Amino acid sequence: MKNLYKILVTNDDGYEAKGLHSLVEALRELENVEVIVVAPANEKSACGHSLTLTRPLRFVSVGDDFYKLDDGTPTDCVYLSLSTMFENEKPDLLVSGINRGSNMGEDITYSGTAAGAMEGVLHDVPSIAISQVMDFTNPDGDFSLAQKTIQDIVSKIRLGSFPLPEREFLNINIPPESQEAKMRVTYAGYRHYANDSHLHRNPRGEEYHWLGLHPLDFSSREGVKGMSDYEAIEAGYISITPIMLDLSAYKSMERLKAWVE
Repeated sequence: MKNLYKILVTNDDGYEAKGLHSLVEALRELENVEVIVVAPANEKSACGHSLTLTRPLRFVSVGDDFYKLDDGTPTDCVYLSLSTMFENEKPDLLVSGINRGSNMGEDITYSGTAAGAMEGVLHDVPSIAISQVMDFTNPDGDFSLAQKTIQDIVSKIRLGSFPLPEREFLNINIPPESQEAKMRVTYAGYRHYANDSHLHRNPRGEEYHWLGLHPLDFSSREGVKGMSDYEAIEAGYISITPIMLDLSAYKSMERLKAWVE
């Protein structure tokens, strides 16, 4: 038998999330694959690329090759997994998801799902973030197209190689309510944000706030050719975007030099 292809899986919706279990099910259907899951014990949506430095963390086994990290973030999950379970041999691939909801445009900077993939490529592990765009009035969601997509992508990687250079990862978004869809290579769209918070008072009259979820509102980036991730989703395509970790604004360097001087 060929050596097992080892895939590390994490997410930001928590270890009990349907999207995570759908992902694991899809990956374990592939031949000669070993799937190791390390996911947060609690939901960590929008936690970004954060590490826990103020308290100890603990792996808790919840199944075969399936662990929750006691109140850890997706970044914690990847970081600790690579330094313990994969100390001597890195996994062949990391997949983060399947997220319940989109991760497009600048939302990527908030995303714990994307952060799991970011941490993977920082350690030279080819990484994928995958998210299911969905109507949140449906509490369950349908992850079948996302399952088929990740199987196809992983199979293609295994037959050839990971298509991106170091410190870049694949960010995939799946259109809602679709059983079949073609794939489009996209760039991250321009997200328009609002300040959506809700004031409440407890029985003692003390104020507290809930941060809200405002509607997805995107536009194209000026001067950029091609289709944005949001445009692809709106047109019913699967969006696949190469994301790089280098945040340097190269086009502004000469202008900044002149300003400094």
